[in-house]
Amino acid sequence: MSTPPVAPDSATSEAASGPADLAIGSFSNNPPWIVEPASMPWREVVDSIRWLTKHDLPELTSARRLPDVKRAVTVVADFGSAIGMWWATGRRKGKAGDRAESRADLSRRLRRSIERLGPTYIKLAQIISSGEGLFPEELVNEFKKCRDQVPAQPFDVVRATVEEDFGAPLEDIFASFDETPLAAASIAQVHAAVLLTGEPVVVKVQRTTVALLVNKDIRVMAWLAPFLVGRLPFASLANPPALVELFAETISEELDFRLEAQNMLDVAASFVALKQRGYIVPRPHPTLVTRRVLVMERLSGFNFDDVDAMLEAGVDTHEVVRTGMIGFMEGAIIEGIFHGDLHGGNLFVLPDGKVALLDFGITGRMDERQRRAFLRLMLGATVNDVHMQIAALCELGALPLDTDIDAVIADLGLGAPTIDPTTADPDEMIQEVQKIVKMLLGYGARMPKELMLYVKNLVFL
Repeated sequence: MSTPPVAPDSATSEAASGPADLAIGSFSNNPPWIVEPASMPWREVVDSIRWLTKHDLPELTSARRLPDVKRAVTVVADFGSAIGMWWATGRRKGKAGDRAESRADLSRRLRRSIERLGPTYIKLAQIISSGEGLFPEELVNEFKKCRDQVPAQPFDVVRATVEEDFGAPLEDIFASFDETPLAAASIAQVHAAVLLTGEPVVVKVQRTTVALLVNKDIRVMAWLAPFLVGRLPFASLANPPALVELFAETISEELDFRLEAQNMLDVAASFVALKQRGYIVPRPHPTLVTRRVLVMERLSGFNFDDVDAMLEAGVDTHEVVRTGMIGFMEGAIIEGIFHGDLHGGNLFVLPDGKVALLDFGITGRMDERQRRAFLRLMLGATVNDVHMQIAALCELGALPLDTDIDAVIADLGLGAPTIDPTTADPDEMIQEVQKIVKMLLGYGARMPKELMLYVKNLVFL
C-alpha cells in the first residue's frame, strides 16, 4: 500500500523555493548575499569572546577593587549632589505623608544626574525603565525620559574607526556612505551605505571610547553599590550589588559586535527550527564584522506603531502581534534563545506582514535547566501556585536553592490566592509573575538576566 504524499508546510516550501540560506535562518527572500556560516571568519573567535566576557564579570563587579579615582569622584559628586538636594527638600514630602511624590522627586534628580554622566548610566536607566511592574513605578516613569539619543560622533571619527577595523580606505569598501547617521545612541551609531558591489547596507559603528568608559563605570557602580544597601527609598532596589551584576552581564556583550552578529544567526536559526517564518532577521555580512563595526543587510518597512499605514497596506495587524508573541515564547522556552530588547524602535513590519527584528546586542540564552524552570514559573502563574513560582525562581538563581520557600511565602504574605486561574487572562498571569518577582526583589533577591529580559518582552508584546 503506497503512502500518500504529504503536502509541505509553508515554512518548508518557502525555504525550498527561496535563497539557499533560508534553510538555516529566517532571512528575507531578497538576499544581498547568501549566509554561509562556515565561510565567515569572524565566527571563529565568537565562543572564546563569549567565554572571556562571562569569565571577567566577577572581577569587573568586585566591590573590593578600588575604581578609577577620577571617574569615581565625578560619579559620587553628581549623585551625591542629587541625593543631598533631595534629602534637604524632597524627603520632607515623604515625612509629610506623600511618599510617592518624595520618590518621584528623587527619581527626577537621579535622572538628571544619569544624563550628565553619560552612556553607561543611560543604559542602566533604560534597563530599569523597561522593567515595568518589576522596578519602582516612579523610577520607571522618570527613566523612560532618558532618551538614548546623543549627539553623533563627527564623521571623521566614524571614518577612522571603520578604516582602522577593516584595514582599508572607506572608498575601497563602500560606493557611498551617508555621513549623517540614521540614529546615534550611547553605544553606537548607525549609518546607511552602499557596498562597491551594489548592495544597500546598514553600518553600525561603536563610539571610540565607550568600552573603556563602561568598564570604568561598572567598577564605580560595584564599589558604590554596597553603600546603598538599605539607603534607597525603593523596596524593589533592596539589593543594589545584584542590580550592578545584572547590568554588567547585560551590557558587556553589547560591546563586541561579533557577538551581536552571531546572535543574529542564532536567533534566525531558532525561527527555522520552530517553523516560525513570521520574523525576519537581517543578514550580517560574511566578512565585514569586527569588534566595533557591523555591516548588515538593510531592510525597510512600517514602524511597529504605525497601525494606520499597515492597515492601509492590507497588513493583518492582529496576525503580526499573534505571530510575534508565539515566536518569542517558543524561541525562549523551546530553543532557549530570544531577542532580549523588544521595543518599537527595534522592530518594524514588512509589507508582507512579517516582522523584522533589529539590534541583537542584548539576547537571552537559556540552557535546558533554565528552560524547565521558566516553564514551571509560567505554569505556577497559570494555576496560581506561589510555591511553584518561587521554587522556579530559586532554580533561576533569584534566591539560593536551599531557600525555605514556605518561610518566604509567610514573610511576604503570599499565602492567599490573588487571582482565579480558571478565569484569569494572559495579562493577569504576567502581572502575577511581575508581582511576585517585585516582592522578592524587595526581599533582597537578585534578578537573573534572562528573567528580566523575558518578563520585559512579555510586557511589551
